Amino acid sequence: MQERTLGSQGLSATAIGYGSMGISIAYGDADPAGGTAAIRRAHELGVTMFDTAEMYGWGENERIVGAAVKDFRDEIVLATKFGFTAPNLGVDSRPEHIREVVDNSLRNLQTDCIDLLYQHRVDPAVPIEDVAGTVQELIDAGKVKYFGMSEAGEQTIRAAHAVQPVSVLQTEYSLFERDVEQLFPTLRELGIGFVAYSPLGRGFLTGQARPADQYAANDMRHRDLRWQPGNFEKNVAATEQLAELAGTKDATVAQLALAWVLAQGEDIIAIPGTRSPARVEENVAAADLVLTADDLARIAEILPTGSFGARYDEGRLPVWR
Repeated sequence: MQERTLGSQGLSATAIGYGSMGISIAYGDADPAGGTAAIRRAHELGVTMFDTAEMYGWGENERIVGAAVKDFRDEIVLATKFGFTAPNLGVDSRPEHIREVVDNSLRNLQTDCIDLLYQHRVDPAVPIEDVAGTVQELIDAGKVKYFGMSEAGEQTIRAAHAVQPVSVLQTEYSLFERDVEQLFPTLRELGIGFVAYSPLGRGFLTGQARPADQYAANDMRHRDLRWQPGNFEKNVAATEQLAELAGTKDATVAQLALAWVLAQGEDIIAIPGTRSPARVEENVAAADLVLTADDLARIAEILPTGSFGARYDEGRLPVWR
């Protein structure tokens, strides 16, 4: 699979990576066995970017990922994140907390160095210069290789980058969610790569979405606005049109959606998550799907600006600073 350069500090990874959050949280009950099988199949197919975070089960997900990749650790890019606090998802990027989280993550992941360390969310109480400086110290100490940010805005990215170069911004991005495109000129000006999380619209763009009330209470799709009555039917109709286009290319709608993300720039990779080795195979194959100008134009007709319904309600929407 094609390797793509992320930032100007030497980081690169395959166009399709693997996001591990759903193994432990957000999509119903945890499935460590399925997740482990999916991770190992991804590696067999050449995937090199594996993404986790402290917050995904407060260490549980890191331990699953660390055990799953142990036999091929040196062949991959292992990414994790700091910055949330339990149990109410507060934020804490104080330098002492960053150091504590990193030491815990190293143990959980069974590694002596984190390839890519993200600030999971911006902490308005801590100057970003202090955050970037702490990550720089961790890089100098050999505990971290590259610095990333998640759901950050232009002002914060620029300020952090001036202290410790940022290799990657990670934010939700898909045919359903386009807001981050406003930051692409800044990222390209500064030489920062982009990692798209939820590139399949939290699973809607697999073509398997069901109404919200058919998901368990511990599945975030139960409350996702895109699954709610009124929005749901419109999003299904759009997905069906995308599936028709995908069929003309002997592809699935998920492959079409991933190929669209990759077509938005050579400095972009996608990290779809799944607990199914078969889905991993489907996702990886999307890296070989070429979209023509006519394909892209048709996709723009179907979904000109994104999905019906926001990705979060107003109280939970990340604030870009």
